[in-house]
Amino acid sequence: MRMRWPRPKSLSSLMLTGFALVAAPLLLAVVIGTAKVRSLSDASTTLVRTGVEATHYTQQLFQQISAIERNAKLYQVLGDPALLQVYREGRLRLLATLDNIEDVAADPVRATHLAALRNGLSRLDAALLTTDAPPPELLRDALEAIPSMWEGAFALSNATSEQIETGLSQLQSDTVETQQYLFWLSAGLIALTAVLVGLFMYVLMRPIRQIDNAISQLGKGTFSKPISVRGPSDLEDLGRQLEWLRVRLLELAQERNRFLRHMSHELKTPLANIREGTELLMDGAVGELDSAQREVAAILRDNGIKLQQLIENLLSFSAWQARHTGLEISEFRLRPLIKSVLETHQLTLLAQRVHLDLKVQDIQLRADRAKLKLILDNLLSNALKYSPRGGTIYIHANQDRDVLVLDVADTGPGISKDERSAIFEAFYSGRAPTAGHLKGTGIGLSVVNEFVQAHGGSIEIVDGIFPGAHFRVRLPLAPNLEKEPV
Repeated sequence: MRMRWPRPKSLSSLMLTGFALVAAPLLLAVVIGTAKVRSLSDASTTLVRTGVEATHYTQQLFQQISAIERNAKLYQVLGDPALLQVYREGRLRLLATLDNIEDVAADPVRATHLAALRNGLSRLDAALLTTDAPPPELLRDALEAIPSMWEGAFALSNATSEQIETGLSQLQSDTVETQQYLFWLSAGLIALTAVLVGLFMYVLMRPIRQIDNAISQLGKGTFSKPISVRGPSDLEDLGRQLEWLRVRLLELAQERNRFLRHMSHELKTPLANIREGTELLMDGAVGELDSAQREVAAILRDNGIKLQQLIENLLSFSAWQARHTGLEISEFRLRPLIKSVLETHQLTLLAQRVHLDLKVQDIQLRADRAKLKLILDNLLSNALKYSPRGGTIYIHANQDRDVLVLDVADTGPGISKDERSAIFEAFYSGRAPTAGHLKGTGIGLSVVNEFVQAHGGSIEIVDGIFPGAHFRVRLPLAPNLEKEPV
């Protein structure tokens, strides 16, 4: 079973969803970055606090050992019992400092040095606190512990410095790692955001493109393709409105064609009667006409012919529009198609003794074969219409990259500059005299222009290469036609 993704109910909800998806990676990056920076900040704060406190307590340790040493030596010289009380107070401060150092930065190295300091202090306590008058030998032995206490203090100071340096090095390393992590995280999130933006734009623009194609389709007068828009509900509603408009325009076009056919047929009978009556007057069936009467009759006859021609043009145009459906693309070669078109005009070519100059590459292309045949047929018919007896018609076709370039030209009178703006309009017939007696309907070149544009191509009038009219058609070999909405 095919999985169907839920569709947003409206364009606004789609945009809000898209913005949320785009913003989510950015918010994630902000949260992770904040957490990493906070971790570095906490580590830095801890390192600074530990370093400052350890340094402070180490300085106190030096001062307190110095005071104890000075007091013990004074007692050794003076033997004043008051100095013992000073010693007791100093040793308490020293023990408190040792406890603080142990609390701030406890590790095996410091624990060893702290134990040495406490052992030295115990030796002093054994000499100064166990008896009111320690013997000189005991006091001298106790004082020998003070150098070991100094060594422990210096060792603690060095350990503190090393700890600070190690902490700074680790902090620097963590900072570099965090920077690299945040860089790759940002790069990944930027890529993810770009993907999400692309997906969002695709989902957003797809129904808009469908609506744009539908409007373009209606603007070109192509009403045969149903319009369907898939996306947010409000855009689908708009698609349904466009489909209703397409159906309505198709009905109106059909009604117009039916009206044209009906009115044309209704006008043909009375017009034929008028023309027959005029011909009878011109032939003198009701008596000879004087010059003035004959001039009036001639005016009536000429205008009747013009009116009949207009009616026939309307019928032809209506019939063409009725057949004007969407393109049916197939793959075929160009030479056989041109050959089949020439075969239909073979008798006319022989009768007018018109020569053909064919330079056609056997090009493989994808197009509507029937409509391309009609393009060739109308261009050839137009060339035959204006080619003089014994003239030449040029049909050249070559491939220019991915475009078919088709040239159809004749040796007739050509097309004047002031006519070129209207030459591709329906019912327009050139002012140049034709080689035959038949007057065209004026829709041939209009049909050519319509079909060329339907293929995504172009048609233009070229000067300076051939003596007569020269039409150049450019068609893509594989036209990128607008697909029906899915």
